[in-house]
Amino acid sequence: MTIEDKTNPNLVSLIEDLKDQARKNDAFIWRDVAERLERPMKNWAEVNLSKIQRHVEEGDTIVVPGKVLGAGVLDKEVTVGAFKASRSAKESISEAGGEYLKIRELAERKPDGSEIRILG
Repeated sequence: MTIEDKTNPNLVSLIEDLKDQARKNDAFIWRDVAERLERPMKNWAEVNLSKIQRHVEEGDTIVVPGKVLGAGVLDKEVTVGAFKASRSAKESISEAGGEYLKIRELAERKPDGSEIRILG
């Protein structure tokens, strides 16, 4: 599947912007995320809060090239960027003192991709 096969104009725009960001800032992470988003949606990452809890440290910033789901408990203050998140996941991230951002917002905040890990 390629970007031409995608029908969601917001997703197509995001993929193109991430690739531009990667070229401009020499930030491989944004190209990697863009390539993962080009895959069929059925192959996108679905990450539960319990996985985030297990694999991140307090204050970390992660990006999920897919969806964050609300199963599990999160008690660490982390910044999570994702294409989508369930309402319960967003609430839990906020209640733990963290922040949920769309991938585009995270890329604008950290254009060089430094100190960001991909989870999923």
